[in-house]
Amino acid sequence: MKLRCMVIDDEPPAVRPMQSFIERTQSLEFVGGYTDSVEAVQIIKDNPPDVLFLDIQMPDLDGMQLSKMVPPETKIVFSTAYKEYAFDSYDVSAIDYLLKPISYAKFLKAVQKCIEWFEMKNASESVASASAPLPSASVNNSGTFFIKSDSMLVRIDTNEILYICALKDYVRFVFDSGRKPIISLMTMKNLEQQLPPDKFIRVSRSYIVAINKIRSVDKNNCIYIGDEVVRVTDVYSEQFKKFIGG
Repeated sequence: MKLRCMVIDDEPPAVRPMQSFIERTQSLEFVGGYTDSVEAVQIIKDNPPDVLFLDIQMPDLDGMQLSKMVPPETKIVFSTAYKEYAFDSYDVSAIDYLLKPISYAKFLKAVQKCIEWFEMKNASESVASASAPLPSASVNNSGTFFIKSDSMLVRIDTNEILYICALKDYVRFVFDSGRKPIISLMTMKNLEQQLPPDKFIRVSRSYIVAINKIRSVDKNNCIYIGDEVVRVTDVYSEQFKKFIGG
């Protein structure tokens, strides 16, 4: 699988290294780099890429505004020099964000998330089109449940879950046991209703985290869990403050 990738950044020196990263990565194909965000919108609509590496701070049309004009089949990886702007990426269900300066190692980590999403999406769609509707998750007394993923039923142990993030109509389970992330076709709403509330808490439209896996919470309401930083959005902040006693 080769993912078609586009880069939009108002600074040419920022576009070139991203293009280089894409061209040296076998699983990716570079299809264009643009410094004019307004010009890029029409190009994306006419020929949407699989992955869009998008700067947040840009004149005329910033990355957040542009992301809402991108077709849903295009996955977005934001890039920014300012950490506080990166947290806004959770509000538009970006697949990842990269803080500048961007290393190739961090770039590859974001790419791997994209690859996993497309692989599991394709597998889940094949299953959905060839069988009955997917069952909702139902946690049993032992703290386990089964989901459909990659043409089979997969057992999930709630004790292994680090966090869960939404990817449009899919959810991505990330584990702290070294197990490969799993993507399944289901809604966050249904999943939130099934998970034990003493073990999991929803902190944004896109994230549910395991309570006992949270390492720390900073003054900006950002949760540090595993290798991820997850922002608690305004809608869920009151509930979260009650949980931490703030």
